[in-house]
Amino acid sequence: MIKVLPLDRIRTAVDRFVAWFDRYGETSHDWQDFFAGPVGRRAKALYYRQPALGTVAVAPMIFCEAFVPAARRLFWKRQRFPIADAHYAIGFAYLFQTSGDEAHYRRAVHFLEVLEATRCPGYERHAWGYPFDWVTRTGTIPAGTPLVTTVGYPYEAFRHVYRIDKDDRWRHVMRSIAQHALLDYRDRETSPGAATCAYTPRPDDPAGVVNASAYRAALLAKAAFDFAEPEYGRAAERNLRFVLEAQNPDGSWHYATDNVRDFIDHFHTCFVLKALAAIETITGDPRCTEAIERGVRYYVQNLFDSDGLPKPFSRAPRLTLYRRELYDYAECVNLATLLRGRFRELDGRGLTVVNDLLGRWQTRAGAFRSRQLIVGWDNVPMHRWAQAQLFGSFCFVLHRSMEA
Repeated sequence: MIKVLPLDRIRTAVDRFVAWFDRYGETSHDWQDFFAGPVGRRAKALYYRQPALGTVAVAPMIFCEAFVPAARRLFWKRQRFPIADAHYAIGFAYLFQTSGDEAHYRRAVHFLEVLEATRCPGYERHAWGYPFDWVTRTGTIPAGTPLVTTVGYPYEAFRHVYRIDKDDRWRHVMRSIAQHALLDYRDRETSPGAATCAYTPRPDDPAGVVNASAYRAALLAKAAFDFAEPEYGRAAERNLRFVLEAQNPDGSWHYATDNVRDFIDHFHTCFVLKALAAIETITGDPRCTEAIERGVRYYVQNLFDSDGLPKPFSRAPRLTLYRRELYDYAECVNLATLLRGRFRELDGRGLTVVNDLLGRWQTRAGAFRSRQLIVGWDNVPMHRWAQAQLFGSFCFVLHRSMEA
């Protein structure tokens, strides 16, 4: 994949993005803005309690999201997002390794320092979540609640920069994150030797979300390797077994195993495959290899349209009022780069997606479009959704090109 990619165009796109980022700043609006404020939260909660009445309540927000996306500025404020800060740290670290420019290294360190300053309050160990109250099907998760789907990214950011400068400050944070992942999330046994972890440390979290267990398994597998502590590996193994057992016969994964959230979507599929690839790299586990092969086969055959571009869902939970999603593109590029050379069809999908990104998705200002709507585009730049992820993915491509 890397040998045929338009690397010069990717470098130009990254440079343009960094120039835009310098002007725009490190806070942004977000996909959840329509439901982050008090009105949106009440409407969404009503939708989950009483779907018929709630549909009427959320209809104005859904209409704005689909046809007037810039209206999100009226619903909630710009904020900083830890997931985005972690991706930016990783991306700038890759740029430093690619170019040797100390400014990129300093920018990566800056984002680590931001992450240290913005960790969840009230928790002994380092953890991060969302900066807004998140209304979900199972209840409202307050702002500042740690999320297992978030903490893996700061761990990777601190790990990446530690490998560059060997600063013990970063290793101390890595250990703290690993202890948080090990001790603060409840496991629920699903079969002998297998367990699904909770999404948050809250005791009422129902667990069962597949990518949550995949994230935790990957983080703890890395920690077991980094710190040579078998306890991390044992916990990772229980979550890994759950993820492997949750894979459907066709190679796919439902979002959750609760028989309710049984949709299959693009970027969550990528999350699971990336986690398995990380564990496979560390352990050489053939179970991961087999699951990746089956998962990639499903992914390339069912989560792309006839033009070879990412589809949001192969099995949708509801009507989808947009055509394509930047997050799907970013995770496709990341996955294809991570697994480059192993799956010819995935390599081809990655190339098609990169060319489409370079041809249609970057604005004149340098940011990337957030969504292709049914009519037109959502051009509101959102760091978490998914400016930071795409920046990190493109930087990863450039870094891997040095190995080709």
